[in-house]
Amino acid sequence: MAAPGEEEDVMARYRSPLVSRYASAEMGYNFSERKKFGTWRRLWLYLAQAEKSLGLPITDEQIQEMEANLDNIDFKMAAEEEKKLRHDVMAHVHTFAHCCPKAAAIIHLGATSCYVGDNTDLIVLRDGFNLLLPKLARVISRLADFAEKYADMPALGFTHYQPAQLTTVGKRCCLWIQDLCMDLQSLERARDDLRFRGVKGTTGTQASFLQLFEGDHSKVEELDRLVTAKAGFKRAYMVTGQTYSRKVDIGVLSVLASLGASIHKICTDIRLLANLKEIEEPFEKDQIGSSAMPYKRNPMRSERCCSLARHLMTLVMDPLQTASVQWFERTLDDSANRRVCLAEAFLTADIILSTLQNISEGLVVYPKVIERRIRQELPFMATENIIMAMVKAGGNRQDCHEKIRVLSQQAAAVVKQEGGDNDFIARVRADPYFSPIHKQLESLLDPSSFTGRAPQQVAKFLKEEVRPALIPYQSKMGGKIDLAL
Repeated sequence: MAAPGEEEDVMARYRSPLVSRYASAEMGYNFSERKKFGTWRRLWLYLAQAEKSLGLPITDEQIQEMEANLDNIDFKMAAEEEKKLRHDVMAHVHTFAHCCPKAAAIIHLGATSCYVGDNTDLIVLRDGFNLLLPKLARVISRLADFAEKYADMPALGFTHYQPAQLTTVGKRCCLWIQDLCMDLQSLERARDDLRFRGVKGTTGTQASFLQLFEGDHSKVEELDRLVTAKAGFKRAYMVTGQTYSRKVDIGVLSVLASLGASIHKICTDIRLLANLKEIEEPFEKDQIGSSAMPYKRNPMRSERCCSLARHLMTLVMDPLQTASVQWFERTLDDSANRRVCLAEAFLTADIILSTLQNISEGLVVYPKVIERRIRQELPFMATENIIMAMVKAGGNRQDCHEKIRVLSQQAAAVVKQEGGDNDFIARVRADPYFSPIHKQLESLLDPSSFTGRAPQQVAKFLKEEVRPALIPYQSKMGGKIDLAL
């Protein structure tokens, strides 16, 4: 700690790189102390307003005093109170009461700590989703533009990372987009499924509020409804213990972990394509790929996404274990764990979405490399077309098959044993047996004839599934991410 009167050296303390290095200011604020404690005060205001409207003796003056001090938080006093009381909620009740002396008696009236704690968490989770969803939509939009641009460009497909039939650059990108569209739906559903904990009391029975309203059940129900609406939720959980069910956190982190898996797969593909020199992520003019190897162009953004996505995928284990050990109405061993895993999940998702947007806005395609790789593999894939053409020209299928078997093995030996180029077509051209189709060879080897319906699939997928899913976010589609990120 810094000595009294001295400025603290922030470089002498650990700071999470999720905040200090990567995450957006908006997401950092969403999980900040200021947002948290400011929300607590708003929740106390909502409770007092609702209690007043239902007949409790709370004055306009008290409400106005609370409204005037929502963001007037003395964090130093709160820290001193917490050190003395060993209770963060009561520390902030006292701190709020200090600047609202007229309202002091009715702040937190009938409530338990989880009224502000859990309800604030639910607000922060909802707001976190609202920050992530436009970012995910922007990534999908950028990739959709890329897929549309390269919908017709043939590329060698891979299964088992071995050469397979041709696809197109745009069609492969649509595989990425489809996963992200599933994530978009999952995040929307998780956000919309969130409910408010509401006004439930110490063990979820609402006993304290029933006592405040002298046994009037309808007023207690209305109190719950009013506060829920003020907080911007359509529904509250009908039953809770002291906390909302920790299975809610499992659902939240599960969809974020799934997003992490999607982005890890996409960025792994990009890293592999970079090795093949077919596609690269953005690389700045003065960027250094390696301190020892000046020629290197490492896919560092994609590597960052994969690195952080692994962290995001593992975080779901925390709420799984936490939910499994919540005894009866609640136990406090959830608190410290949730402070870490909930914030880190959203911060990490925020980082990798921003980085992936940056990548998708600057992907570089190398058509000549792609064409060369096709030329190396396509002759073998075209053998069935050659056989069919020979049969149409009057040849015998079995004889043709044997000729091609011999020539293709000879060409394969050149590639594998000598390190040469695939000369299968040159061998076909040199063999008089194939003279009836020599003039057809160019058309038989046209890569576009091997991509099937890939271009049509891209067009239909983007038009019918992707673009409509992005409509709710169109007003937030602008703004590129700095390539120097």
